Amino acid sequence: MSEENKEKSRRLVEEAFGQGNVEVIPEILHSDFVCYDPNSESGEIRGAENIKGEIEYFRNAVPDLTYTVEDQVAEGDKVVTRYRASGTHQGEFFGVGGTGKHIEMSGIQIDRFDESGKLVEEWPEYDLLGAMKQIGAMPEAGQEEARAAEEEREEKGLMDKAKDKLMGQ
Repeated sequence: MSEENKEKSRRLVEEAFGQGNVEVIPEILHSDFVCYDPNSESGEIRGAENIKGEIEYFRNAVPDLTYTVEDQVAEGDKVVTRYRASGTHQGEFFGVGGTGKHIEMSGIQIDRFDESGKLVEEWPEYDLLGAMKQIGAMPEAGQEEARAAEEEREEKGLMDKAKDKLMGQ
């Protein structure tokens, strides 16, 4: 059962999210599926049908989105999958309009299957902060300090010019 569950987790990541093939959802997910996504507004996404909306959202934001499974481990009714997602940011993504920038994001998810082999629960963690930095929605480390220092230099330069002007120089 573990190998079958690993294959289902792989298909969810690579086929459904990575290729937009939502037809695999009923094969893989239980109708009462719950995804405990820390980046969703409510902290969870309930129902297999709602996952189709999530896939559509990500694929509208990044139409050439691809997911590559890099590692999987299965034990009992759980599968852990480590993946890498990449593509070009073309549409609205967490409030940021398309930038045309390439993004890469890593993630790990834990999937739990029921005795019939349907995926019933998922706990994902993915590098949304890194993706937001890549599209320019958040400053990279050091950018904020560099910008503040530049603004301070510009302000000092203006103050010096004003002082010189006042002093007749």
